[in-house]
Amino acid sequence: MDSSSSSAPVLDCAGRLLDTSRPIIMGVINTTPDSFADGGTLYLGGQLDMDLALRRAHEMVAQGAGVLDVGGESTRPGADEVTLDLEMQRVVPLVERISAELDVVISVDTSAPEVMAAAASAGAGLINDVRALSRPGALQAAAATSLPVCLMHMQGEPATMQAAPDYADVVGEVEAYLLQRVAACEAQGIPRERLLLDPGFGFGKSVAHNLRLLRELPRLAQHGLPLMVGLSRKSLIGKLLGREMTQRLPASLSLAVMAAERGASIIRTHDVAETADAVAMWVAMRETGEL
Repeated sequence: MDSSSSSAPVLDCAGRLLDTSRPIIMGVINTTPDSFADGGTLYLGGQLDMDLALRRAHEMVAQGAGVLDVGGESTRPGADEVTLDLEMQRVVPLVERISAELDVVISVDTSAPEVMAAAASAGAGLINDVRALSRPGALQAAAATSLPVCLMHMQGEPATMQAAPDYADVVGEVEAYLLQRVAACEAQGIPRERLLLDPGFGFGKSVAHNLRLLRELPRLAQHGLPLMVGLSRKSLIGKLLGREMTQRLPASLSLAVMAAERGASIIRTHDVAETADAVAMWVAMRETGEL
């Protein structure tokens, strides 16, 4: 199955261009001590080490990342919110340093309007909001940056989202919510050409919900907006296969390729080198005309 389109948009991310006609690898850089897959890996002596984070950024770009997603607030199931000051301290200086040293699109993973504005000024080229600009002031802040925005679906909030996720029709409800947020963005002056969609795998979804969304990803792709998909190391794998966090790479690669086949434009991953290779093989097959 190939849901890609030769007319897929090229996103202008603060002067750096993303051609979404072929899958793009997004490397995850969490500056948090408690993120589900890599929390604390950039900490030394209990403190965030900016030099270590910058080395991680250089490594991911060398491995094939076209986007780096910098986040300062954990959104794992059960996570609590962090203060605005702490999120700013974790995110903005690193965005500024990456922008100065690397020619790569920097995505800022935040729901806070103040962080969106500060990160844009520091060199971010994309806003990635798990709350789809629903916080007060977020629509206005995102519009003011003129950056592309990824709108994600989440049922509930991180602290409680996995308690008892429930849908009558998960695909239809996710689709309706995302289209409603697209309309809200357009009403605020953010054009469709600057919008991406993320179904939010693992964010208020059961295993069955996640599998249904992946199977029907082409339904979301048909709206003509680039899709971002994050399935890397997710608990879905642990629940289906009984794999611990360190054992989830093979299944993550399988899910990444399935997402690309079904129309995903950006594959968000903790394992850049391996994911880049897996997706590149699918792209090579597609370009031979065999898929």
